[in-house]
Amino acid sequence: MSLYSAGVEYGIHCLIFLVGNGGDSREASVRDLADLQGVPLDYLAKIFTKLAKGKLVTATGGVRGGFTLARPADEITLLDIVNAIDGPKNIFECRDIRGRCALFEGSPPDWAVEGTCSIHAAMMTAQKRMEEALAQQTILDIARRVGRKAPPQFGSQVEDWMQERRDRKAGGASIPLVDLSD
Repeated sequence: MSLYSAGVEYGIHCLIFLVGNGGDSREASVRDLADLQGVPLDYLAKIFTKLAKGKLVTATGGVRGGFTLARPADEITLLDIVNAIDGPKNIFECRDIRGRCALFEGSPPDWAVEGTCSIHAAMMTAQKRMEEALAQQTILDIARRVGRKAPPQFGSQVEDWMQERRDRKAGGASIPLVDLSD
């Protein structure tokens, strides 16, 4: 079982596609992002509601409306995205079993239960380090890694694909928009 939901993965992938060439923000609709990546539209719409509430994306209006990054890509961290979509999560929940040893016969000595549980402390250190690592990586960092891995024409192909979709919408072709009001 993973700590973070599939929504976190979908959200990060989508935000990568909102990072345009040169690191500026590109506009795209939720429908286009869902179609581009083959992910469920309804689920992605809910993710974008959370991203908007987390002030990571901004809705744009009009026939060509969609979303853009609300801040520069180098100011949106992976931890921001995780927290917007899944909320803060603890990786460990201490059950405080240190005081339940059978040898204590229901009355644990002070030494056994005083202070922070050593196991809990170790897990909290691990969580802090994980969150620090997520906070150090921005969506721009990830987009650049993807850009270095992809063939040079891929960025242009994505831009052309999205532009074609925007042009169809502007020309009156019916591509329904998603209602994010709930």
